[in-house]
Amino acid sequence: MTADTIPGATAPTLLPSPAARPAWSRRRSTADQLLAEVGRALQVLDGTIPHARPNPAGAPAADDPVLSAAEARHAAGLMRVNHVGEICAQALYRAQAMLCHDARVRGVLLEAAEEEVDHLAWCRERLDELDSRPSVFNPLWYLGSFGLGLLASRAGIPYNLGFMAETERQVEEHLDGHLASLPKDDARSRRIVTQMRNDEIGHRNTAEHHGGVPLPAPVRGAMRLMSRVMTTTAYRL
Repeated sequence: MTADTIPGATAPTLLPSPAARPAWSRRRSTADQLLAEVGRALQVLDGTIPHARPNPAGAPAADDPVLSAAEARHAAGLMRVNHVGEICAQALYRAQAMLCHDARVRGVLLEAAEEEVDHLAWCRERLDELDSRPSVFNPLWYLGSFGLGLLASRAGIPYNLGFMAETERQVEEHLDGHLASLPKDDARSRRIVTQMRNDEIGHRNTAEHHGGVPLPAPVRGAMRLMSRVMTTTAYRL
């Protein structure tokens, strides 16, 4: 199944030629990049990073269904997990891009990271609406994911993109599960998760289109194990 067959899914991104590269694709010194990434991390963690697209849930309305206390706690737990996933995606993709010497592949990673910023904001807004909060471990999730992204970037471009594709594939599975598990009256969370899922499909397709290859089975298994630990913890904390 491709993005062309899924309503709302983002199609693979075809990047411009080197002559038309945006400013963010130009190489900077390692020190400059590290300073920029520290600033970016602080914005991501405190929720002040600007985002582009409006929330797909729209503005709250007076006639929105009222969730029970248990339903609200469950929805908040799932949206906190999703928020952590976007924290990790920011760190992963920006770390991978920082050490990538191919401008086109770096662009793929940074374009995906920019789109994930919208997801971060949407999840944070929904958590606020549910009178809840992000994970207390977000700084650790970010730091660990950034280190993992630096490691992945050294595996070569095909595996680097393959790591992105596998990450998105596993996120899709999580979001499918959340759509099945969210309270039936929680249309606002459901609209956010649906758009996130469509975007992740587009990111996976883009990574594969640009040469991403399947990762070895042990690596995929380790990623699933790490994801399970993260989601179990983030649901409550």
